[in-house]
Amino acid sequence: MLLTKEAFGEDFIWGVSTAAYQIEGAHNQDGKGPSIWDVFVQKKNRIFQNHHGEIACDFYNNYLDDLYLMRSLNIGHYRFSISWSRILPNGIGHVNQAGIDFYNRLIDLSLELGITPWITLYHWDLPHALEVKGGWVNRDSKDWFREYVSVCVKYFGDRVNNWMVLNEPTVFTAAGYFFGVHAPGRKGVDNFLAAAHHAALSQASGARVIKSLQRDSRVGTTFSCSHVEPFSLREKDVIAARKADTLLNRFFIEPLLGLGYPTGEIKVLNRIEKYIKQQDEKDLAFDMDFIGIQNYTREVIRYSMFVPFLQAKIVSAKERNVELTAMNWEVYPESIYHMLKKYSEYANIPPLIITENGAAFADEVENDEVDDLKRLKYLQGAIEQVFRAKHDGVNVLGYFVWTFLDNFEWAEGYHPRFGLVHVDFKTQRRIVKSSGRWYAQFLQEYK
Repeated sequence: MLLTKEAFGEDFIWGVSTAAYQIEGAHNQDGKGPSIWDVFVQKKNRIFQNHHGEIACDFYNNYLDDLYLMRSLNIGHYRFSISWSRILPNGIGHVNQAGIDFYNRLIDLSLELGITPWITLYHWDLPHALEVKGGWVNRDSKDWFREYVSVCVKYFGDRVNNWMVLNEPTVFTAAGYFFGVHAPGRKGVDNFLAAAHHAALSQASGARVIKSLQRDSRVGTTFSCSHVEPFSLREKDVIAARKADTLLNRFFIEPLLGLGYPTGEIKVLNRIEKYIKQQDEKDLAFDMDFIGIQNYTREVIRYSMFVPFLQAKIVSAKERNVELTAMNWEVYPESIYHMLKKYSEYANIPPLIITENGAAFADEVENDEVDDLKRLKYLQGAIEQVFRAKHDGVNVLGYFVWTFLDNFEWAEGYHPRFGLVHVDFKTQRRIVKSSGRWYAQFLQEYK
């Protein structure tokens, strides 16, 4: 199928996504306080080849050229995150005017160029000063977050109408507070459950803050998700797949929809009850204007008696001998169709937007060009699957590519490249890849 932009309708939203810590750099410039990622990357052997985001794409100092480049590629919507510790260095209290000024310049130039800003309020970079107080494990985190959200709406809400509250709460609570492979590096099921509950409360309360201050705003939040299949039709594999699906795809969206936590499949999740106080179940729910879906691959699951709590194990894509990305994820664009269908089946689900989708491959620069045909093919396939879901009646409103620029990819450092634009991290030179040129042409086809 050879799709055009016109097939989706003129109101369909097309854009790109980035995150503050992954591109901004300027980690201690103009009064910015340290985040948990600024601290975490200093620990040896936590990040691939001890990479860090202190400079990254230096977007803080290059944003003007980058936004003009974005406009030249016909990109009309830009999802970016605010660095909490850039505007509130201590997490609460003192507002750093230089940080406010930077985001004002970014927003103003975006609008001047005809690019609509979509702000993600939390993309994993909690101020370190708040982690010292317990971070997301501390129930006060929901109050800290409310203050931060209020500051953002106060300073940016006169020009920004589109907000995303949290980025992938399943990932930042599990990777950061259970497995310890992401900042802040904590481990243990109780750390995870406490952080998860407080993040879920903040997800809803943050949205309430925005709506109370800006009634006509469009507010959503984003969830990571992967289509889950059992390795075989054996009962144990089927049960294991259901457990994985509960944790990967249901754990945060169901309380938001007023359904409570899905604890039935996984006994240990019942321990979250000790963190739930009176009124919490009601406070977890909120009628978002949209739900952001962030999908990259599928997971195949089989039973494993040796995995604590879940008794479920991912059968790696490498083990299954299928095509891989640089993240060792299976190339499986159909996953996005299955997740759109799955989430659309909830009775009270709001409209859906693909807020992240993309693929990392080993790009090479030859004659000042990057011919990334694998990424181009992946994006075309994923967009076809979004159209398939839309054609089948799913209320999907938009699609954002992850990502605009090659960036710091968390624990994997700079090794995986997801960008439509290649970045030489030594010289900060940008080269638009074949995928970026294709996306620009695709977006130009219908105006």
